[in-house]
Amino acid sequence: MKKGGTIQRPFSPVHAGRGANHYASSKSNPQKSVLCNQVMKLKLPQYSGKDYLVLAVMILPFTIIMNFVIFGQKYFSGIPIFLLATFITSVSFCLFFILCGGIAVLLKKRFPSEEQTGHRLIAMILTFVTMTGLFLLLIFRGYEAIGFFGYTFNQKGFTGAYICMGIINIFLTLLFEGIARYENWKINFNETEQLKKTFKQSQLLGLKSQLNPHFLFNSLNSLSSLINEDEEHAEKFLDEMSKVYRYMLRNDDEQLVTLETELKFIDSYLFLLKSRFGDGLEIITRVSEPDKEKFIPPLTLQVIIERAFTQNTVQKNSPLKIFITTSSTGMIVIKNNTQVKQTNEPVSNEEGIENLVLKYQLLNQPPVIIEQDDCNCCIFLPLIDKKEEVTV
Repeated sequence: MKKGGTIQRPFSPVHAGRGANHYASSKSNPQKSVLCNQVMKLKLPQYSGKDYLVLAVMILPFTIIMNFVIFGQKYFSGIPIFLLATFITSVSFCLFFILCGGIAVLLKKRFPSEEQTGHRLIAMILTFVTMTGLFLLLIFRGYEAIGFFGYTFNQKGFTGAYICMGIINIFLTLLFEGIARYENWKINFNETEQLKKTFKQSQLLGLKSQLNPHFLFNSLNSLSSLINEDEEHAEKFLDEMSKVYRYMLRNDDEQLVTLETELKFIDSYLFLLKSRFGDGLEIITRVSEPDKEKFIPPLTLQVIIERAFTQNTVQKNSPLKIFITTSSTGMIVIKNNTQVKQTNEPVSNEEGIENLVLKYQLLNQPPVIIEQDDCNCCIFLPLIDKKEEVTV
């Protein structure tokens, strides 16, 4: 972290070392870096992940059949005509295939939703059938124009080739659509499984906090002191403590909760902390009523608050101040002043933050952003509008 400056980034600690290595490599060999960038930018259009595998499988038999339709037995009359015709037709077909792939990708962007699949397929088939006629006309007339081994245009062969290639085009269109849908299903399935795994990790983290002997010991120690000093406060403390543990257990299987529900839990959680730290901890919450109806993953605020008081000193003469607010951009903002603990042992609570970041990624939400400098740490979390959009 650069002292005195502000770091603003989607949280991803894994990428830091990777970026530094890439920078060093680019600096030492700039020509190689430029070449790599150019190669990376050169990307052929793909409707599915198997387009060019299908092309590689079918290019040779297709070329041989097409040339036999064009030239008949003359195609096999000599090695020169066979090799040259095969080369020209195969290169032409590859270029035609790539062009069709580019158009398919454009149509996929134009009709992206599930409900528009029929419109997309009809537009693709009509476009490809029309392009097939133009492509074959170019091939047939092209061979005639250059006088390729005395070839003359064959109307019957052209009609037959057009019908056959039109059928092949329709078949390939449906095949690639099926492959693309299967790949999307597989990606969604893997993301769903990863999301379930992440939420299990989140549950374990929540239970870890619940069963943390230090947290439990400190809570019981505070309760013991209060019983002797202030029975009414002790009863209130016990009530809030039961709410904290009940919330952690109740939300084991919940993926999202309303912000209002999470804030009620945080009120109980902060009551325990305030009983322990007293004036050394200040919590200010300003959340608009409409934002309370939006959703976040459960225990989100608890993870961030725990990170704050774990990494920073909490003293009466230098209180740790935590602000919980919402912004007009649909974010909940958790801000605390920075007063890092001076200790020989490493103090970290990044596991919970990394888990939280991963959950937002798998929920297809905007990234979690952390701004941190020598004075403050500010975490921006997207609020989720509708629970059903992300429930799996």
